[in-house]
Amino acid sequence: MAVEQYRQYIQHLLSEKQRRSSMQKRNAEEYEIQTVFDEKQDHYQLLYVGWRGNKRDFGCVLHLDIKNGKIWIQHDGTEEGIANRLVEMGVPKQDIILAFHEPYIRQFTEFGTS
Repeated sequence: MAVEQYRQYIQHLLSEKQRRSSMQKRNAEEYEIQTVFDEKQDHYQLLYVGWRGNKRDFGCVLHLDIKNGKIWIQHDGTEEGIANRLVEMGVPKQDIILAFHEPYIRQFTEFGTS
């Protein structure tokens, strides 16, 4: 598959997750779900930032990169697993790297190794 298709898939999935999460949040003025799409360097993130009561809350839900024509999942904080969604969209498992696993462990997953 072409890198451009992978960009579209990733942006679609992150935007979909942002929309669903935004509909569930309570105080839109104090809490945001943000997407970051850097197509030039192929970095894609879904972040939350804001306040929950009097506590500052910030974190990364999803972080994906495209490197050497493959999708590298740097962080996946979802229950469903974004790798599974990408496979459902037609991305071959060998083109998905679970980068949050150390390199030695990747050979034991059903996904790509590098």
